[in-house]
Amino acid sequence: MKTPCQSIESSIIKKFRREIWRPFVQAMQEFRMVEEGDQVAVCISGGKDSMLLAKCMQEIQRHGNVDFGLKFLVMDPGYNPANRRLIEENARLMEIPIQVVDSDIFDTVADIRENPCYLCARMRRGFLYAHAREMGCNKIALGHHFNDAIETTLMGILYGGQFNTMMPKLHSTNFPGMELIRPLYYVREEAILAWKDHNGLRFLQCACRFTEQIAREREARGEAADAADIVHTSKRQEVKELIAALRKNNPSVENNILKSAKNVNLDICLGYVSRGVRHHFMDRYEEGAARGDGADT
Repeated sequence: MKTPCQSIESSIIKKFRREIWRPFVQAMQEFRMVEEGDQVAVCISGGKDSMLLAKCMQEIQRHGNVDFGLKFLVMDPGYNPANRRLIEENARLMEIPIQVVDSDIFDTVADIRENPCYLCARMRRGFLYAHAREMGCNKIALGHHFNDAIETTLMGILYGGQFNTMMPKLHSTNFPGMELIRPLYYVREEAILAWKDHNGLRFLQCACRFTEQIAREREARGEAADAADIVHTSKRQEVKELIAALRKNNPSVENNILKSAKNVNLDICLGYVSRGVRHHFMDRYEEGAARGDGADT
């Protein structure tokens, strides 16, 4: 008889092979996310995405053809005891040997009113890089998935006035020699939710004090106080709902958003930035005339 952990692992490889395992392996191979001798710190927040990532990384380490090391890093930025306990219980259930490191990030951003989430995310990222390096790792793995990538692209266009994508891997600018990888890049959120429900798992959603405070305030006003409902008020949730509406008439809309990031034609862009230098299409417009470039040729 299988243990709970064995059932969870088996579901990734078998039941959700098409939805989770294959796209996970595709991203790992296409973007060469791990190489011989790498030491990877899988960063676990306690949510469904990072916990699934941890299991996928364990499985590919066991059954793949690349020899690399794994560490499982949990940063506690100041969770309340119940949230930390849930992470530890899930790690035991799923047989993930986590290393928990405490920080005071929640305390640091507690009184910040402007962009507290942005500041918190940057501080957490820096903390993870620093401790992963101390653990002897040269890469950190984060649990961002397909939907995160396309939502980020669309958010940049609609709210930021720029075309940026969430890259599958990056070199760190502040920690030379360190890289960030996103192995769930092709895995859809709906598949992760289905995997979670199939195994009867319960994970953290958003456990920050900022969210908890909003929940308390809403509860006092007699409004919905669930953390998931709070996420529904964000710009990301607005984009998520927009994509869902567009998908009703165009089932390929999500794939097309991601494809657009692979098919950027710089010859017909008004401008772009490369290596920190901004380029305008007029800079090369006369060159195009000399070559005979144009829409009517």
